[in-house]
Amino acid sequence: MSTRPTVCFLTGTLNAFAGAERMTAVIANALAARGYRVLILSLWDRASVFPLHPEILHDTLFDKRPSFKRQYFATVAGIRRFVRRHKVDVLIEVDTMLTLFTLPATIGLKVRRIAWEHCHFDEDLGRRARRVARWVAARTNDTIVVLTERDRRRWQDALHPRATLVMIGNPLPFPYPVQAAPRNSQIVLAVGRLVHAKGFDLLLQAWALFAPSCPGWRLVIVGDGEERAALEKQIHVAGIEKSVQMPGASADIESYYRTAAIFCLSSRYEGFGLVLLEAMAYGLPVISTNCETGPQELVRDGENGLLVENENPAAISAALRRLIDDAATRQALAEEGRQTACMRDAANLCMLWLNVLENGKKPDERG
Repeated sequence: MSTRPTVCFLTGTLNAFAGAERMTAVIANALAARGYRVLILSLWDRASVFPLHPEILHDTLFDKRPSFKRQYFATVAGIRRFVRRHKVDVLIEVDTMLTLFTLPATIGLKVRRIAWEHCHFDEDLGRRARRVARWVAARTNDTIVVLTERDRRRWQDALHPRATLVMIGNPLPFPYPVQAAPRNSQIVLAVGRLVHAKGFDLLLQAWALFAPSCPGWRLVIVGDGEERAALEKQIHVAGIEKSVQMPGASADIESYYRTAAIFCLSSRYEGFGLVLLEAMAYGLPVISTNCETGPQELVRDGENGLLVENENPAAISAALRRLIDDAATRQALAEEGRQTACMRDAANLCMLWLNVLENGKKPDERG
């Protein structure tokens, strides 16, 4: 293209503290800062918990989340009206499920459609329609953007060998911290939505094994979600109320990284594991389950973090004890983790998006 395309991100909502929503804001802001005309169309809710560049137009189809089975045709028609009214050149679907709306919405329009996959290929989040959407996306979208090399191969092998697949990992969502956290507290930090996938029940089991031998240490789980009541009950039954805190979701997550000493991710699966990257940027030694798929590509066991067996509370507990007992290992992992995060600065990874938008190239990111 000789001129910069008008880019529209289509997403469910921006009014949620979640990885895909945060990355939408980060990449959209980076493009707007480079002079692109950027729009974001949320399917519902006009609010955004993440700051947006002043030049970005953020609009919505519905005030509240509707039943998309009942409102399917209205949603398709709304997307089509928006794309035509704003002369959108590139439509980025921030979830492959959205392909089921955008394909009929753009029939006959000269719009490039890019599907941005945030979940790993072998997880459909309990929705079989997601598998159908991926199959359709692989055959009809101009480009599929995935977060890991493993996922790129899975898409290529399982769906369509000629699909244009590009691997672009998530960038650090805030400026790279000039100074690392002092790590002079006795706080183990975990961050994420309180849902089954994040494995906080496993982390609490690990903490119940660990805490009696390390009095004074505290576990802080930042986030909110549907499993809060169950997790609070688990904390009470285990008798670990004095050493566990769950303050809820926070717009100021950086302050928690700055006051922590160790970071732990206990997920059963991840599309990428953005919180690992954030913790590394602040110089926290990280422990992560070796789950599908992102942690495997971010964490090199024993070099920039520790990988432990998935769904194994005893392994998490042992890794925590190892780090607490070994200051040299904590320091070495923290320093190497900082280097990993530095390579994933938003400005660097935005260049890969520019290649996709401007040239249709297949950028590669091995970091």
